[in-house]
Amino acid sequence: MGSKSSVGASGSKGAAGSVGSVGADGRAAGSGALRPAPRADGKAPGAGGPVPGRPVPGPGPSAAVRCGPGLSSPDGIEAQTCVVTRGAETWARTYYRNATGEALDAVLSLMGPDDRSVRMTCAVRAEDEPGTCETPREPTRGDPAAYTAVAEFAERGGRGPLLLRSGSNSPE
Repeated sequence: MGSKSSVGASGSKGAAGSVGSVGADGRAAGSGALRPAPRADGKAPGAGGPVPGRPVPGPGPSAAVRCGPGLSSPDGIEAQTCVVTRGAETWARTYYRNATGEALDAVLSLMGPDDRSVRMTCAVRAEDEPGTCETPREPTRGDPAAYTAVAEFAERGGRGPLLLRSGSNSPE
């Protein structure tokens, strides 16, 4: 797995991740905040509008976003995985692109204090377009920095090898 990717946060190449905030309007703020990086083919990565099935952010507190590095696999998957905390809720989100030509599954896990975890399986379409997968939002328990997230991409139904594993940075 390489660390060069056009998915996710600015400044997230290499081992270091990024920490930023997303305002109540859903826009990234701050120099290390999550925002799409430009792509060589001119297509914009990340979501330009609301994600289908997800509520549009409304007024309220900004979200703290902690992301691991953007990664890519030789098979054609790019991903960056983050832990998001907004108000009293925490959830995991992964940004991805699937250029494999095959439909995949992404299993996204959010791990928190006291051995608590949430797991979500998302269908990843066979198209070279940006997408996202999120776990359900859970009440934050303890320190938000104690949460980590991991996304694993593989063929549908668990057939075949793991193609990419992407994680948020571990708490320090």
